[in-house]
Amino acid sequence: MATTSFSLLLGAAMICIFLYLMVRTSLFIIADYHWTEKGLALALLMAETFTMLHAFGYFLNIFHVLHSPKQGRRISMDRVPPLRSYPPVAIIVASYHEPLAVIEDTLTCFYNLNYPNKHIYFLDDTRYDKPGPDLADYRVRVDALCERIGVNLFRRPWRGAKAGMINDFLHYLHGDPPEGFTLTSFEDEPSAQDEKYIIVFDADMNPLPDFVEPLVAFMEDNPALAFIQTPQYYTNFEFNRVARAAGLQQAVFYEYICEGKSLQDAMFCCGTNVIFNRQALWDVGGFEESSVTEDFATSLKFHEQGWSSAYLNKVCAFGMGPEDLGGYFKQQFRWALGTVGLFRTIVGAFFRNPRRMSAAKWWEYFLSGTHYFVGWVLFVMMLCPVLFLFFSVPSYFAKPEIYFLFFVPYILLTLSLFLFSMSQRRYSFRELAQGILLQALCFPVYMKASLLGILGFRGTFGITPKAGAVSLPLHALWIQVVLAVACFSATWWGGLRFWYEGETPLALLTNAAWCFYHFLILSSIFWFNYPEEKQP
Repeated sequence: MATTSFSLLLGAAMICIFLYLMVRTSLFIIADYHWTEKGLALALLMAETFTMLHAFGYFLNIFHVLHSPKQGRRISMDRVPPLRSYPPVAIIVASYHEPLAVIEDTLTCFYNLNYPNKHIYFLDDTRYDKPGPDLADYRVRVDALCERIGVNLFRRPWRGAKAGMINDFLHYLHGDPPEGFTLTSFEDEPSAQDEKYIIVFDADMNPLPDFVEPLVAFMEDNPALAFIQTPQYYTNFEFNRVARAAGLQQAVFYEYICEGKSLQDAMFCCGTNVIFNRQALWDVGGFEESSVTEDFATSLKFHEQGWSSAYLNKVCAFGMGPEDLGGYFKQQFRWALGTVGLFRTIVGAFFRNPRRMSAAKWWEYFLSGTHYFVGWVLFVMMLCPVLFLFFSVPSYFAKPEIYFLFFVPYILLTLSLFLFSMSQRRYSFRELAQGILLQALCFPVYMKASLLGILGFRGTFGITPKAGAVSLPLHALWIQVVLAVACFSATWWGGLRFWYEGETPLALLTNAAWCFYHFLILSSIFWFNYPEEKQP
């Protein structure tokens, strides 16, 4: 019964998206306004179209999860194939001067993995060639830690950040190590360098003991798989607002979106908690080193060369999320910069050879590659009602009655479907709202990163800070604060215009309502800027 209601709601929402888009486009085309007003209206129409296309993509993934004829592609813990042998597996983590306590927890969890034929490698990418008073001591302590736990320690001259480190390690496994490398083995039984699979973790990820075996079983059952991705889950969510909201923001992605992508054979790698077929990684030339989101870029190489991918929706590893706005903004900037930069590659690859991948794969890569343009979308949507209330600049060429007739069903149905779909995975409205608020506050970061990405700026790889929460000074948040003040002032001014002018009351009230809504969103910046919560 729930599935039937879900399907009916899904169909109604998708019809409303189509109707609203048609009406909006038609009204824009037939409207006769000054070119400056048309320009603003075009920006708003493009922002709404972007939102509707991505909403349609999300609902399409829900449809695939519920009704796709390719359900045989789904992998789940209910259908783990038998594992007749235990092929050798390399468990690796690349680390750049991470806190020793974080490294120790991670390596200890690796040691406790119950897979019998595993070899653990700590890829120490710390820049010991740079000046630093504590680097010599740090190196000695890393050596001692690896010896005490019993893991292999790999170092080489620095290049290419995380992607370069993993590629150099891959060459080592293939008997072609980089010049100047060192491999110190502290294992009781040293590796023969014949690992069939490579499992990659971030330095703060702690896998459960049973992480490896089911993934290896799925890989053995389907030799065409290049990798299987699993979700991320933040352990510091309970007493930190930013970490909790960041984790809930990711939850939307790791539920229906990833499952839908997997059913379309379009799942991309997320850089951690992932198992690779070593031969597949070698076939595509290793990780893509030209992007700060090497995981996403490498996934495109896999799919272009005919390899498959999959997603297992089971939380098997736990890590640390960003604990303050500074760390969160840094993380999101890197993701946005790399993803939008790769979008240029996706467009070029499509026009050079559109038959290289299926239409479903191209569609999913288009959605993922354009996601971070959402910063411009949010900015336009926040700005338009402010301009209308202060300067009477229209951006929505329709009578209020037409607006409510088509917009209200569209927004109510799409929002209801989103909330209902996530409630089926046990997420509450309050939890989802926190993730949405935090992402909305990141719009200036997305705007800057997407612009630089389109212009071809590569950026540098960086790690998410793990030294505790630090509140940002207000001048670092000036864009959000100024826009919040503008939205509140516009709401007040709109109320005065409604009271004293009495003209276009519905238009004034509608835009004032949007301004107040945006003010509430933007004012949450002060709540998130003090992320630590009192522990019992």
